[in-house]
Order: sequence, then structure tokens, then C-alpha cells
Amino acid sequence: MNPVSLRILTSLAAGLLIGAGLARFAPDAAPAILAVARPIGVLWLNALTMPVIPLIFGLVTLGIAGPVRSDASAARAFIWFAVLLLGACAVSVVLCSTVLTLWPPLQVVLPVPDAKVPDEALGTDWWNGFIPTNPIKAAAETAVAPLVVFALFFGFAARRIDAPLRLSLLTPLQAIVDTMLVIVGWILWIGPLGVGALAIGVGAQLGAGAFAALLYYVTLASGACIAILILAYPLATIFGRISPLAFARACLPAQAVAFSTQSSLATLPAIITASTRLGVGAEAAGVTAPLAVSIFRAGSAAANIAVTLYLAHLHGVRLAPETLAMMIPLGAVISLAAVGLPGQVSFFATIAPICLAAGVPIVMLPLLLAVESVPDLFRTVSNVTTDLAVTRIVGRPRRSPS
Repeated sequence: MNPVSLRILTSLAAGLLIGAGLARFAPDAAPAILAVARPIGVLWLNALTMPVIPLIFGLVTLGIAGPVRSDASAARAFIWFAVLLLGACAVSVVLCSTVLTLWPPLQVVLPVPDAKVPDEALGTDWWNGFIPTNPIKAAAETAVAPLVVFALFFGFAARRIDAPLRLSLLTPLQAIVDTMLVIVGWILWIGPLGVGALAIGVGAQLGAGAFAALLYYVTLASGACIAILILAYPLATIFGRISPLAFARACLPAQAVAFSTQSSLATLPAIITASTRLGVGAEAAGVTAPLAVSIFRAGSAAANIAVTLYLAHLHGVRLAPETLAMMIPLGAVISLAAVGLPGQVSFFATIAPICLAAGVPIVMLPLLLAVESVPDLFRTVSNVTTDLAVTRIVGRPRRSPS
């Protein structure tokens, strides 16, 4: 666990204990302490939310318009990425909704009254606002779904203009993204203060139940990643035409590296080595594996959906079927925003937009970030396993036409 995560986790535990202790042993003193802690927590949460919109637009656009190899392997890889990201989000919606319905969280937090999402983000007639008439207005009102649609159009259109013009367009956009990352780094540096302040309020409200609620989250998010990991094996067997045992043996060393580093990028050399064991040619592996590690995160996409559904149930927000349907493509596209981001940054930048679009309060999100180190183990292993499955599918030996 890195030092920032350790400091935030320690602050979370201390805040929850202080809040629960106040509610139990000093209820008369609690209002005065909460009157100080809550504004600090809200200000920190607002600061963490501040860079999300420019980050999402910049990262999605750069992910679409950035340089890629335009050969057959890359084209097949992108098709599989799109299909499997949508599939992972759909599986997570069905699985997590079922689990949350059959075994709901032990505690329910009262809805946050000021977490209203503009109608443009998603309303009863959400399809009317899905393509924004004014992208600037959508960004200003945190209408994430139409903003992502505009970023997709913008990114694909940028790929069609001359290379010098595209470079001149993407360079300042990359500078904006890097600047936002610096701001996020500053905000995360004081994260223990903000998380501790928010945790005091949650602890005072839920008491000891706060720990049970966090344990439920860890189990649900990890379970969503494990489900995608398991599905990677029949996927590779059916479409990659390889035996499950051979696929499992080839994946095991890369999975061990992923589990120990919690970084898909750091696992790339092991993925390349595993690709050879999977019978993938060096040329195909050299194209598909780096692309997969860079932009394809099926486990993370499923986990992001799981977090949103968990927060909805925790706050008593009922998600309509059309909202759940909207979350599937949005979660798939938003997963692109994790490209090149450190763990704490990508956690908020890839989940908050889905929550905002679905009308789910995000006030608990920083507290979940504090315990994310456990689900992140399964996120990484799941991502690496699905990366290898797609690498085998795209690069498997094919018979030459007779």
C-alpha cells in the first residue's frame, strides 16, 4: 500500500471511530464537532470534484484521437474491446443489482438533498438530452452523459483532420489533462484531512454499522471483478480456441505480477511473455497487448458500475431500468478515462461521472477510496486476465486459405 493510501485509510478509521464514539458516549458534544468537520469535508469533496469534467473530456478525447496502429490486429482489438467493455458493464449491472436486492447493505444513509443532478444528465426523457445541444452548458451543469457523447464525436472527428492540425489540437488538451492531474495530486495530499472530516459525520450517523457498510462494499466490488475474471476463461476457450488449462497456466505468472504490483502497465512485460505461451505471434502481441493494457479495463469497468449501484442502494436511490441501461455504455466509455492515471485519481474520475449521470450522491465516494486497495487487487488481476484473453483471440494462429 502506498503512503497516500495508508494515510487516507488511517484517517478514515480514526474519523469513523471518533464519529461513532461521539454518537455513543458524547451525544451532546457531537453537534459542535460536526459543525466544524462537515464543512471541511464538503469543501474537500468539492475540490476533488472540480477537475472531473475537464479530465473526463480530455482523457476520452485523447483516448479516441491519440495515435494508434491502424493495422488489422488493432482494428480487431478495438472491436473486441468495445464488445467486452459493454458486456462487462452489463454483467455487473445484473449481478450487483441481484446481490443488492437479495442481500441489501446493513445500513442505509439518508439521501443527500443537495446532490441533485440536472435534467440534462438523465431524466425521465433522458434520450432528449443524451446528445447535447450545448456542450459547454452540459459541462457547466455536470451533465456527464451528453458530455461524454460530445467527447466521442470530438475525438473521432479529430482523427479525420490532417496530422499537424490534430497534433496542435491534442497538445494543449494533453497539457490541460496534466494540469488537472497536478491539482488532483494537491487535493489528494490533504486527503486525510478531508476523508477524516467526512468519516466523522458518517461514523456519527451510522455508528459501528459504518464498518459493516465498508466491508459490504469491498466484497461487492471485489466480487464484480472476480466475475469478469472467471468469464475470461470460457471467452478465451471459445473464441481463442485454446484449452482452459493451457490458458490458465499461461496467465498465472502475469496474474501474480498484477496482484503484487496492482498495475496493469507494470505487468506489460509479463503479458508479452504470457502471449508467447498462448501461441500469439510477436507482431500481433506487440500491437494488441500494449493497446489492451493502455485502454482495455474490463474488470475496472465492472467494478465502477458496482460502486455506483452500491452507493445508490446505500443512499436509498431507486434506479429506473432506463437508468441502468444508460449506465452500461457510459461505464464502458468512462473506463477509458483511467488511461495513465494513478489509482486514487482514476477511482474518482471514472466513478463520479457515472454516479452524477445516474443521480447517485457521491459524498461517500472518498470514504470508499480509502478502502479501495483491496478491490484494486482484483481489478488489476481481472484487467490483466481479460487483456490476455483478447490478445489470444486477436492473435491466435489462423489457417491460411487453401
